[in-house]
Amino acid sequence: MAALEGVSLTLAEGTFTAITGPSGCGKSTLLHLLAALDKPTSGEIEVAGVRLDTAGEKERTMYRRRTAGIVFQFFHLLPGMTLEENVSLPLILAGHGAGAAAERSRELLVMAGLDGKFNRLPHEVSGGEMQRTAVARALVHRPRLLLADEPTGNLDSGGAGLVMDLLHRIHEERHATIVMVTHSEAIAASLPARLYMSDGRVVRQEC
Repeated sequence: MAALEGVSLTLAEGTFTAITGPSGCGKSTLLHLLAALDKPTSGEIEVAGVRLDTAGEKERTMYRRRTAGIVFQFFHLLPGMTLEENVSLPLILAGHGAGAAAERSRELLVMAGLDGKFNRLPHEVSGGEMQRTAVARALVHRPRLLLADEPTGNLDSGGAGLVMDLLHRIHEERHATIVMVTHSEAIAASLPARLYMSDGRVVRQEC
């Protein structure tokens, strides 16, 4: 059985879209395809002029470094690095200077409400603060597209609310295009655009 079947959709630039549906319906698979983490066995995917279905590994890596920022459910912060260092890392790997990377990292951590915690290690902050750090890291290279896979799934209501506040702020102030997978019907209902999935298909699109 195909993970996704007959999916055809267009997402306008600058929208904030929720992808929702039951477990195993293909939500995360769709997000991973948009992130160029997986490659489709058939069909076409184009994001910001990049054909992800035909792109080679180098082009896909550059797409993730320049065009798409990715936030995962489980944070994926490096435990031995401070919050500032975690956020700076993508810029360092892309060849930016340490000073410029640190300045950009601190700017985003302040935006995420984490001023004063630049030098904390991940285990020294809450789950919500780790997720907001992960959002800051995803934004550090100024992506046109932010992809979030269940970013509130492991958080309590307070932490989830702060993460959603941050995402709404990014959307409103920076006009970012955001696509977020969520199991929460309440969160999905609060967003301006929604995709409902079932059995590998988009069964309804609202915008």
